[in-house]
This record gives sequence, C-alpha cells and structure tokens, in this order.
Amino acid sequence: MPALLVSGAQWGDEGKGRATDLLGSKVDYVVKFNGGNNAGHTVVVGNEKYALHLLPSGILTPGVVPVISNGVVIDLGVLKQELDGLSSRGVDVSKLKVSANAHVITAYHRTLDKVTERFLGKRQIGTTGRGIGPAYADKINRVGVRIQDIFDESILRQKVEAALEFKNQVLVKIYNRRAIDPEEVIADLLSYREMLEPMVCDTSLLLHEALADGKTVLYEAGQATMLDIDHGTYPFVTSSNATSGGAITGSGIAPQHLTRIISVIKAYTTRVGAGPFPTELFDANGEHLAKVGHEYGTTTGRPRRCGWYDAPIARYAARVNGVTDFVLTKLDVLSGLPKIPVCVAYEINGVRHDEMPVNQSDFHHAKPIYEEFDGWTEDISGARTFEELPQNAQRYILALEQMSGARISAIGVGPEREQVVVRHPLTDEV
Repeated sequence: MPALLVSGAQWGDEGKGRATDLLGSKVDYVVKFNGGNNAGHTVVVGNEKYALHLLPSGILTPGVVPVISNGVVIDLGVLKQELDGLSSRGVDVSKLKVSANAHVITAYHRTLDKVTERFLGKRQIGTTGRGIGPAYADKINRVGVRIQDIFDESILRQKVEAALEFKNQVLVKIYNRRAIDPEEVIADLLSYREMLEPMVCDTSLLLHEALADGKTVLYEAGQATMLDIDHGTYPFVTSSNATSGGAITGSGIAPQHLTRIISVIKAYTTRVGAGPFPTELFDANGEHLAKVGHEYGTTTGRPRRCGWYDAPIARYAARVNGVTDFVLTKLDVLSGLPKIPVCVAYEINGVRHDEMPVNQSDFHHAKPIYEEFDGWTEDISGARTFEELPQNAQRYILALEQMSGARISAIGVGPEREQVVVRHPLTDEV
C-alpha cells in the first residue's frame, strides 16, 4: 500500500498541518521524520484550535497511529508538555510511537544554541534557540544522546559527561557562561524514562510491517523545501532534510513506497527569520497579507515576512521533491486586492533567470519579474467546488498551476477544517 508525503514548498508556515489533517481520516499512520520543536502546525477542529510543535498532526485524528521517527530531535520536556496539554483537552495520545534511534535535545544544546546565536551579532541565522542545530551537530559528530540511551544509565552517563567535558570549556572560556552540571542533565533525562517506556520501539520495522499489511502511511515534513539543509537558502536554513528524500533516511522506509508527494504552498509567500526573500513586500500590500493572513509563527510568535507568490520557487520545490500535487492555502487572504502580482522569473545583474540561480549570492540579489493578475472582491470562504470560485480566482489558480510544475489539487479558502476546495483526490494512486 502507498506511503504519502506532505512537505512545504516555501520557507515553512504554508499550512502543512492543515493538509495532513485533511488526509488524516484516510490514513493509518502519520509520521514526523525530521526537525524538532522549532516549527509548529496550527490545526483548527471545529471551534478548537491546536498548536502542535513536536507531535505529528495526525495525533488529532482518532484511529491514526502517530509516529516520531529516527530523523527527529526530541526535547522531552516539550513532548511531555504537548502530550499533557492534549490529554487535558480529551485527545487520546496513547497510540504515539517514538523511535529508539531518535536523538535527544538536552539542556546544553539549548544553552549553546542561544549563546552562539547572540555571539554571531549581525550574522545571526535566525535560529529559534531551541537546541535543534546543536543536537543535530552532535548527531553528525557521533556524540549525541539517543532515546534508547535513557534506558541504560551507564551509557547515558558516559555520553553526557563526555559531551560536557568539552562543551563546558566552550561555555566558560569563550562565552563566559557558567558550566552545566552533568548530574542535573542526567537526572532530567532519566525522569522521562517512565513516560517513554510504552512509546519507544523500532519505528522503521513498525512502518515496514504496516505497509506490508496494507496500511496507508502519511509522512509529514517539518519546516520546508527552502529551509532544507542541502537544498534550501543555506546558511539560512534548518538543520535537517525537510524534502522528500529526508522521509527515506528519517524513517527507514524504502523509496518505492512513496507513491504520492504532496507539497503545500501558500497563495503568496512568507518567511520567518533572516535570509534572502526576492518577493518580500514593505508596503501596504505586505501589511494586508500579514494582518489578514495572521502571519505570526505558531512556535515562536515572530511576525512573518510577507511577499507575493514566487513561481520559480514553486518549480524548484516540485523538482527537488518530485511533487505530484500542490495544496494551495490561504487563497482567501488575497480577496479584496485589485491586482495580484506573481513572480515569474528573476532579474540578476541585467540577466533574466527563469529558474533558481545556482549560487546564494545571485539569489540574494535577485529582483522579481512580475506578471499581474486581476483580483476579486467576492467572499470565497463558502466555496466548495472550483466552479464556485470567482472567475478571477479561477484564472489565478490555473495560471499558478501552469507555472509551478505540478497540478493544484486542493485549495484552502478559510481557516476551518471544511473550508477546502478539492479538485483532485489526494489519496488516489498516482
């Protein structure tokens, strides 16, 4: 049976949780395979709004098994807080499974993340300070703490003491901060053993057996294509692979299982933190998008930078991920605008570029080449079919589809769960 993937096509905050929730009733497992609690999904169910930071969005759908696989870095305090919060609101969290191979974010990762970012000054990356990068760095350096280590106190102690022997030197001698007591870190991590025990398993085997048994598995990417450590706007990126390839290494399934790759893209573009953003707006239109779109980060609360739709980025995401379907979100935010520009190419040093430039410096200096479309004034929040949308909205969608490299199969026309126009079923075989 198929494995489906939901990824972000821009710089995050596209509404991936919404797309995952849309598919949730049709799948059996929902898997988070990368990142940590440095990004969030907001899902609206009826009158209830849920902000998820570490947990897969599928945890809100009865009957679905939510999985945190090996590619994720886990802040155990955040995990407990989210589970307790959902339980208090009547959500069943007992089915959650966590990979024994997933790495743990410790207190020293969070501390190093914050002091290092401050030390960079004007060269700051825009990290959330939640220890994600340092935890991945330890993973690559082969000195990380994994979930399974919490069940072997001797190994846990060896790893934490070895890590802090060096890191405390950095904190004290370079950053003028106090040393971290390894005993405090060890005691904190061990305190989560009882919580973790019923959740921890070999999630790669779990998912392999689920697919073999005819179950449908949905992979939910954290962050987005333009924040991917390899394919994003480096160095202004996250520390993991947020593209479809990351689902393979981040969960231990084989590539042939992915039969549908769904990428979520806003009807305009947003970005949080530093880094190049060719279509960024600094005028009343940008204020309109931010205000009407409620563009503030789910996890950080930071205001998002806003700009027009960027077709070269959409084509890039389609190519890198192998996108079969786009889900276009927040079309309703554009209602009332007389003209809606779309970036169709870039001008760099007098030369037109129809695709993403090869190097970062060129992209940083790229100037958008726009094509304008007529807007609409009608309220589209009640539309449920493509034909119910205003003619100008239909033209806008069809133009985006033609220039973006994959079909637009669903369109968000409001924040509620049911406010979606579905043009093509997302769970059909490709």
